[in-house]
Amino acid sequence: FFSMLKSNFFLRCPIFIMLWQLKHYYQVLAFMFAIEEINRNPNLLPNISLGFHVYNAYHNDERALESSLMWLSGQGQTIPNYSCERQRKSVVVIGGATSEMTFSMGTLLELYKLPQISYGRFDPLISDPLQFPSVYQMAPSDTSLPLGMVRLMLHFKWTWVGLVVSDDSRDEKFLRDLQEEMARNDVCVAFIEKISTSYSLNAKLYQTFIFRIFRSTANVLVIYGDTNSLLSLMFTKNPYVLVRRVWITTSHWDVAKKPGYIYFDNFHGALIFSDQTSRIPEFKHFLKTVNPARYPEDIFLKNFWNSGFGCVYKHGKEGEGICSLNASLDTIQLSYLDITMSDQSYTVYTAVYAVAWALHEMFLVRSEMESNKRRPFWIFSLHYFLKNIQFNTNAGKLVVLDKKRKSLANYDILNYVTFTNDTEVLIKVGEFTPQAPLGQDFTIQEKAITKVSNLGFSRPPQSRCSKVCGPGFQKKAQEGRPFCCFNCDPCPERHISNQTDADQCVKCPEDQYPNHQRNQCLPKMVTFLDYEEPLGMALASIAVCLSLLTALVLWVFVRYKNTPIVRANNRDLSYILLISLFFCFLCSLLFIGHPTAAHCLLRQTTFGVMFTVAVSTILAKTIIVILAFRATRPGSRSRKWMGSRAPISVVLFCTLIQGMLCGVWLLLSPPFPEADTHSDHEHIILGCNEGSLIAFYFVLSYMGVLALASFAVAFFVRNLPDTFNEAKYITFSMLVFCSVWVSFLPTYQSTKGKMMAAVEIFSILSSSTGLLACIFIPKCYVILLQPHRNIKKSLKDNKC
Repeated sequence: FFSMLKSNFFLRCPIFIMLWQLKHYYQVLAFMFAIEEINRNPNLLPNISLGFHVYNAYHNDERALESSLMWLSGQGQTIPNYSCERQRKSVVVIGGATSEMTFSMGTLLELYKLPQISYGRFDPLISDPLQFPSVYQMAPSDTSLPLGMVRLMLHFKWTWVGLVVSDDSRDEKFLRDLQEEMARNDVCVAFIEKISTSYSLNAKLYQTFIFRIFRSTANVLVIYGDTNSLLSLMFTKNPYVLVRRVWITTSHWDVAKKPGYIYFDNFHGALIFSDQTSRIPEFKHFLKTVNPARYPEDIFLKNFWNSGFGCVYKHGKEGEGICSLNASLDTIQLSYLDITMSDQSYTVYTAVYAVAWALHEMFLVRSEMESNKRRPFWIFSLHYFLKNIQFNTNAGKLVVLDKKRKSLANYDILNYVTFTNDTEVLIKVGEFTPQAPLGQDFTIQEKAITKVSNLGFSRPPQSRCSKVCGPGFQKKAQEGRPFCCFNCDPCPERHISNQTDADQCVKCPEDQYPNHQRNQCLPKMVTFLDYEEPLGMALASIAVCLSLLTALVLWVFVRYKNTPIVRANNRDLSYILLISLFFCFLCSLLFIGHPTAAHCLLRQTTFGVMFTVAVSTILAKTIIVILAFRATRPGSRSRKWMGSRAPISVVLFCTLIQGMLCGVWLLLSPPFPEADTHSDHEHIILGCNEGSLIAFYFVLSYMGVLALASFAVAFFVRNLPDTFNEAKYITFSMLVFCSVWVSFLPTYQSTKGKMMAAVEIFSILSSSTGLLACIFIPKCYVILLQPHRNIKKSLKDNKC
């Protein structure tokens, strides 16, 4: 085999110290491994061997252009548009670990239409076919990276996150996309810092930046950029500033330790999004065979060997300070080499294969044309085949260079862990596959995260602007601050929240009520004034006892109906009054028990009619007293009314009016059963809705007018002779009656639930008892205990 083609590889190495150059040397090793693997493959580029040049490209534009001119000019002096190389010209450039380097190299190489394959981060600007038609990007599109980072934040419930990015156009776009994704998922930006190389030159600017991070309450920081753009941050001399932070970054930013720079311990526990790569098992075996003796022309390998093993390499010699002849690169720790091949190394490895397959296709087409005597081969350049190349790697992964068919990147989530013995480990803890179905696109294994902070937390710390609002509280935004900053206010009455950080409390259903913590709705108990409860039982017993007492008084009056004290003041009215009081006591039972439609229709109307009969009867009695007094005067015409039915007519007339009021009430807006869910916090109160409150108060007002009329008439005749006078008893009874019902109105209005029924029952019983006791008990006392006073002679002697 002859070395007919050689491709050049531009290795980007920072200028600061040789260790940075050596850190990236494993990309060269991946490149060399791919070249050797292809040259051994008889099915790929048969009879052709690939060669390569390695050039050192620095981090600034001037040095990158200088390296490009050196490659273009060949040996000796760099002369634009002139090359001293005649036999060893290269056909493609694989380089550009950063967008800035690709821009610098592409500007010059584009003049010669030389293909350039960039293995750095994907940049949409480089995909512009008008500005960079000869540049191809190996890395898949990372437009889904902001979504993956936000999914990680949501998994750990980080809602207060700081952002640190490089100060360039590409990272500016990433920053905008990340902010938009965070806003869509209710994650707030604590602060934004853009880092440039001026930070390392301006001490005051740098200190301000460090102080801002230290002062921030955000425990999670996203850092995005390449290693060179963030060198000023990594070489901080204030290691205490960056502790207590969880860093989210990408594999393009180097977090690994550097010997002599202990400040990199600050990034212990970082979570790294790394492009998914396929394992190359032979690569580890290749590392065992690599040594400076095998590649004597490689000055980078010798320097790397000396630094990696901490000794001096001398071919064929061993001794103190001299590297062992059995040393192997596969034993070097992560600080220097990732033996599983990092994503950038894998991209370089794939880029070499892309060039090889493009050359393979090109030579096949040339052979076919030459055999068929077709058009000349030169009309097909390498660009044509690179644009259309499509192949599968040894691991079965499809590779496409066409800018229009770029696939989205899949990510492994790695946890960077350092140990006290200066060893470092990258642990895979999750994956993000943006094209997978929702719910399967993001996975994380918290148990696989060894540590996530310098303090050794077993779980990632919280990163919030405000404390968690527990169940029973709702968030209230703080004026002038992001929506992630809020106060925790208790849920209002009848509302609950059963989750943390509830935006609003939820109102309990009508048949439920919140518990004391206001984090759960409990079913309300149905309640009403029942016969089985003590209050209902007591009121019912009192009502029955008083009604029996009234019946007993009626029996006494019927038994002694011919005695003077019963016949005085119209005994028929006494009977009517006693019967109405009997029913007044019993009508209070309609207010006890489970409310039904019949109960609601009858209880207020029965109460109104019965009390109207009683009050109108008392009014008739007072009229009788006046007529009886006037009838004793000689020549009075009032005598003819004493034996008439006029008093009965008064009772009937007054009762008829009340009956008409009740009839209109029942016709227009009758009472009905109702479940009151608002009056009591923990109970549903079954009761009766009075329908029309106006009609209800009309009924009460009418009774009040009759009571006041009876009280007024009885009060004016209270000083008449006792022989005919019942007015004193009536006056006192109506005073009790009016006092009860005047106090009833405000008490009834201020009472809720079943106590309203209890208040009305109490008023009915007390007012009825007042009438019974004041009017009839004195007479029963005379009838039963002092019968000698219940004779006509005693009446004439004014002893009654």
